[in-house]
Amino acid sequence: MNLIEHFIDGKITQGSSKETSKVFNPATGEQTANVKLASKSDIDFAVEKAKKAFVNWSLKPPAQRARVIFKFKELIEKNSDELTKLIVLEHGKVYEDAKGSLTRGLEVVEFACGIPHLLKGEFTENVGTDVDSWSIRQPLGVCAGVTPYNFPAMVPLWMFPIAIACGNTFILKPSEKDPSCAIKLAQLFKEAGLPDGVFNVVNGNKEAVDALLTNKEVAAISFVGSTPIAKYIYENAAKNEKRVQALGGAKNHCVVMPDCDLDQAVNGLIGAAYGSAGQRCMAQSVAVAVGKIGDQLVSNLAKKVESLKIGPGLDKNSEMGPLVTKEHLEKVKGYVDLGVKEGAKLVVDGRNIKLQGYEKGFYMGGCLFDNVEQKMRIYKEEIFGPVLSVVRVEDFESAIKLVNEHEFGNGTSIYTRDGDVGRTFASKIKIGMVGINIPIPVPVAYHSFGGWKRSLFGSSGMHGNEGVKFYTKLKTITSKWPKGLAADPEFVMPTLN
Repeated sequence: MNLIEHFIDGKITQGSSKETSKVFNPATGEQTANVKLASKSDIDFAVEKAKKAFVNWSLKPPAQRARVIFKFKELIEKNSDELTKLIVLEHGKVYEDAKGSLTRGLEVVEFACGIPHLLKGEFTENVGTDVDSWSIRQPLGVCAGVTPYNFPAMVPLWMFPIAIACGNTFILKPSEKDPSCAIKLAQLFKEAGLPDGVFNVVNGNKEAVDALLTNKEVAAISFVGSTPIAKYIYENAAKNEKRVQALGGAKNHCVVMPDCDLDQAVNGLIGAAYGSAGQRCMAQSVAVAVGKIGDQLVSNLAKKVESLKIGPGLDKNSEMGPLVTKEHLEKVKGYVDLGVKEGAKLVVDGRNIKLQGYEKGFYMGGCLFDNVEQKMRIYKEEIFGPVLSVVRVEDFESAIKLVNEHEFGNGTSIYTRDGDVGRTFASKIKIGMVGINIPIPVPVAYHSFGGWKRSLFGSSGMHGNEGVKFYTKLKTITSKWPKGLAADPEFVMPTLN
């Protein structure tokens, strides 16, 4: 059985803990590896190495750091097929979806290549008589990231390239469900010329996360995952005096207006709800049918859901792969059972799908609910699976009210031909990322990713300028050079004279 270990100080290392976790191929249901789970001492060892590496790395000119990032970008492109297959084999998503997620991560690496420009400060001459003032941004030290299973390449790449480009060192704790991609990225970064200890990958569970939260040498924590854990990370990072960005769960609504291009809306919803088997924080899991469009929307959606091509991720014909684990599959099926019990109409039932030759795989067909109500748990809670709920409302104002009242505020979309409706929606909606005739409004790398309400704890989103600000601290210098006779003492607050 393959054993996946840690990557610390530039090399693969076992660590001190004997505890392991199982890694599966979701398409077949077979165990493919064991992964080492770090102890507190393993985390402390990685932090020590990262702290030591920070001394020299932080002093490197930004242009020199950028050259290493450029080489890393080239190596990701060169090894994209291998990285993509690692994602497919451990997560289960189809090849093209996995490749697309890697590309979205690569865009942040490209953004980080511009770090010499991004770190430029501001200068003002003569803020007072013969007094100049300027600001600079300096690295924090050792930073850490805790990332989810659903994007084993993209989400880590939203964190560590910017942190490292800014002059920090980094410890990544990926999901133990699909750890191989993170190890490969670390090896490629070393090949690109990154000094040992600057980027480390430590696999683990809650013990490893708690060790990062309590280690005094870790200056900042980045997290993406469920809302309960995001809140836990946020509270404990703050308690231990660390910077924190903690992105939580979602229940993304797609508002479908009566005047929209219905084919465009249906196709957008199908991809956004069932792509990656719904295991995306930006998946559209609620379709809000406005006015009389509900019947036609549900009818058209049902035909598409029933015809979804489900199979292993490496099959080029597959549109949707399996769920990540057997436990998660049972959890999602449990939500469908609950929806039926709560009184929602199950229009398409994908719970009992069987694939010949893949009977042990973690597969589930697409499910579609109609007549879902606000009070139902399948509406309130994040299911994180291939389940789309249709909620019907009378008018546009009711749709806005519905979306704004939900506790999550990650992403939302609207389909309409009316420019005024689109503009009003974008202005009034209390959500962090908004799409207008765009099903999955994930911002490009030079803008920033982040939700509102209980979808984001902390004030900082990810990548873009938000990422640069998060991974640096601001220093403002005010200077005056002596000339002539020494000035008399002043006992009042300095003013701009």
